[in-house]
Amino acid sequence: MPKNRENAVNVGIDVGKLQLDIAIHERGLHFTVPNDPQGIRYLLGRLARYTLARIVVEATGRREYDLVLAATERGFPVVICQPIKVRRYAGAKGILAKTDKIDAQVLASYAAVMQPEVRPLALGNIRKIKDMIARRRQLIEMSTMEKNRLDVMPKNLSADIRRHIRHLQTQIDKLDHMIADLVETIDEWRVKRDILLSAPGIGTQVVNTLLADLPELGTLTNKQIAALVGVAPFNRDSGKLRGKRRIRGGRSSVRTVLFMSMLTSIQHNTLIRNTYQRLVENGKHKKVALTACMRKMITILNAMLRDNTPWDEKYA
Repeated sequence: MPKNRENAVNVGIDVGKLQLDIAIHERGLHFTVPNDPQGIRYLLGRLARYTLARIVVEATGRREYDLVLAATERGFPVVICQPIKVRRYAGAKGILAKTDKIDAQVLASYAAVMQPEVRPLALGNIRKIKDMIARRRQLIEMSTMEKNRLDVMPKNLSADIRRHIRHLQTQIDKLDHMIADLVETIDEWRVKRDILLSAPGIGTQVVNTLLADLPELGTLTNKQIAALVGVAPFNRDSGKLRGKRRIRGGRSSVRTVLFMSMLTSIQHNTLIRNTYQRLVENGKHKKVALTACMRKMITILNAMLRDNTPWDEKYA
């Protein structure tokens, strides 16, 4: 690949079920290829002629998966962005029309102007673990929905619903064993897993989610990791108005497991329990207190991995 970074190009790819629309911002080029192995192979070969600043695709519910995997394996700088960010960018530019070609051009322009950070993407067993954890989350949601239906559906359907719940639990248990086996194959994850599990109230599923969905843990500052998870409150002030500080954005999968783990931690973790009780006694809403505990816990876990040290309340 050419090494002259001054001539690097930004590429936007609109992913469709049958085809890929590609726009190269700095060259004003647009072309399409089939969204199949042959089309992807041709596309990557053509992009290899350029020095690439970044390739931006939207998260489309895994239709982009084959393209992203193939590009990552070739060492291309791929960024998967959230569709809402791109649509807001298009709206700010006054682009209201929406076609595959326009979408690709918007993505390429977004890549060049906003310059989203290129982060390493998971490959191999790490990719498999991420996929399994996502599937486990889906099964948990289905199981919860079925359990809720037990209270509202006719009694003659209860046996069928319970059979489905048992089947879902069997699938969840199977995934748990597969995930545990794969974690054992990754030396770095085994070390991190053991450190994180030393924290009272932090269980295996929380650790697996943190390892898969928050690989930055242990490499960022406490403020950065809290913002990345979405537990750092942001100001809403204007003039003399002082609005309530609220959390926003972040990685919902991590935030969800942290919230559930706090319900356990306030029972078994002295530091978290004391923090929670103090906030509630000072008049904080219970959910606000739990969110503060989540922020404290994730910053402690961040410090533990940063220092390669098991749980110690000194990190508070």
